[in-house]
Amino acid sequence: MAQSVPSAGFARLFWQRGGRLIGSLLSLLVTLLGLLAFTFMLSHLSPIDPVQQIAGDHASEATYQQVRHDLGLDQPVLMQFWRYIEHLAHGDLGVSRLTNQSVSGDLMTTFPATIELATCAMIFAVVFGVTLALLAAWKPGSWIDNLARFISLLGYSVPVFWLGLLGLLLFYAVLHWSAGPGRLDDIWVYTLEPKTGFVLIDSWLSGEPEMFRNAIAHLWLPVVILGLLAMAGITRLLRAALLEESSKEYVVLARAKGAGRVRILLRHIFPNVLGTLVTVIALSYATLLEGSVLTETVFAWPGVGRYMTNALFSGDVPAILGSTLLIGSCFILINALADVLTWLTDPRTR
Repeated sequence: MAQSVPSAGFARLFWQRGGRLIGSLLSLLVTLLGLLAFTFMLSHLSPIDPVQQIAGDHASEATYQQVRHDLGLDQPVLMQFWRYIEHLAHGDLGVSRLTNQSVSGDLMTTFPATIELATCAMIFAVVFGVTLALLAAWKPGSWIDNLARFISLLGYSVPVFWLGLLGLLLFYAVLHWSAGPGRLDDIWVYTLEPKTGFVLIDSWLSGEPEMFRNAIAHLWLPVVILGLLAMAGITRLLRAALLEESSKEYVVLARAKGAGRVRILLRHIFPNVLGTLVTVIALSYATLLEGSVLTETVFAWPGVGRYMTNALFSGDVPAILGSTLLIGSCFILINALADVLTWLTDPRTR
């Protein structure tokens, strides 16, 4: 009888956590299905006629109807949606009208550039944003606190494309500290063997130190410009969370016991805001993946953002929908991962 109570408690805990996991997976699947339905609706609400794009403006009625039949547009909407999902399950996102290549192939080529830019920008934002927030919470009201609030305001209020153009003017045209737009100089572009798609890794593996330095010279300015956007959010939200925790009873008790300010901040307060920090970092990273359009356009960075911009200007519906689906899926999966990490790092959420 004494052993049945722990067993019942374990079973109840198992079903609670298992039920939460199943609920989270179902929510993730429903969200992804909603994204599929949204992109499918966009393809039907678009003013651009895909049949006319393929058949041409002067195609006969018979040719027009044949192309429409080949695309499956003469079937019921539900059948078209099911066919759309079947194609996606096989990695078929259609053919780009701009490049005459498969959209999935184009995205596999351009997405590593976006990941590289967003990841480096995220590392920059986390290192400097967390440090600045800790210093601001360590001495609230000081000049470092005012600097943190100023950087947060700057990152939120100044358009990223304007900062990019200003950065190119100052650091590329005037000071010559940056190598300018693109990922590499023309002399290295055609000699680099793309093994991974990440120019920093590929240039390092090439054994050419000058190529690696050139890749860094091209990368650092767009990383700083894009990283300021995420750094502003991390600094502002983490600073607010740290200051809120500083007024709680356990902090007052630690001070009464004689603990130093740095020890209280790093050993007592910071672990309690890790859940908030993980959520902010995940949302910021997802924002960088979807918000790098302007940065990639300004710096001629051959990523998904620039690919989508060119597709929008040329009316390339398959490329637009494929890019939207990819970025949207990344956003959903990163949010789901953030929920899991928050659950693991913050016992209060369990």
